[in-house]
Amino acid sequence: MRIRFLLPMLALVAGLGTAVATPAAADPGPLTAGDVSAADACYSWGRTLSEGASGEDVRQLQIRVAGYPGYGGVLAIDGQFGAGTKAAVTRFQQAYGLGADGIAGSATFSKIYALQDNDCSPVNFTFAELNRCNSDWSGGNVSAATAKANALVSMWKLQAMRHAMGDRPITVNGGFRSVSCNNAVGGATNSRHLYGDAVDLGAGSQGFCGLAKQARNHGFSEILGPGYPGHSDHTHVAHRSSRFWSASACGI
Repeated sequence: MRIRFLLPMLALVAGLGTAVATPAAADPGPLTAGDVSAADACYSWGRTLSEGASGEDVRQLQIRVAGYPGYGGVLAIDGQFGAGTKAAVTRFQQAYGLGADGIAGSATFSKIYALQDNDCSPVNFTFAELNRCNSDWSGGNVSAATAKANALVSMWKLQAMRHAMGDRPITVNGGFRSVSCNNAVGGATNSRHLYGDAVDLGAGSQGFCGLAKQARNHGFSEILGPGYPGHSDHTHVAHRSSRFWSASACGI
C-alpha cells in the first residue's frame, strides 16, 4: 500500500525546474505538477529520465528495471542512463503494455509505484523472505546495508521473472546468510548468500528447470539447478562478477 501526499508548492517548482523536457509519444514527459504531487512513500521521481541523464534518480530507476537486461545481460546500477538502461526500460515498458520508447516518464513511474511497497521492495516479495538468518542483515561478507541493498536488487529481478512467467507466485526458500548461518547449513565459504545477492527458489508451479531457464533473461549471472551438485532440490540465482550457469539436467 502506497501513501500519497501533496508536496508543498515550492518543492513542486524546484522539482519541475530540473525536468528534462523530452516528450515521448506514449509515455508523456516531462512530468507535470500533478504527477509529482502524487508522490510515493518509497521513492518519487521528479523528472523524466532518458539516455544521457545521471544521478540518484537514475540509480533508483535502474534498481527497478534490473530484471530487464535481456538474455544473459546484467544491468549496471551506476546512476548513468546509457544504452543498457534505455534497453532495460524499453523491455519493462513492453512487459507492461506501455509505450516502449526507453524514456522513463509519468506512465513508467506510475507502473513502478504500483509495483512497490513502502519499503521499496516489490509487491510480491519481502525482505523477510530474503533473510531468514537474522533481523539486521549483519555478519556476512559485506556490511548489513550492502547485503540488504543487494537483496533489494534481487527482489526486483525476481519480480520481473515472476511477471514473465505469467505472474505465478515464486517460492523463496532463503537468501542472505551470515557466516554463522552459512556454516550451519554447510554452505560454501565463498557463497553468494554471504553477500545478500543469492536466492534459493522452490519448484512451485514452474518447476526447478523452468525457473533456471527463465532466470537467464533477468540479470542473474549465477544460476545453479538440477544437475549441479547439491542443487537437485532447489534453483539458486545470484549475482557475481562473471557468468556461471550450471543446471545440466535442465540443459543449462
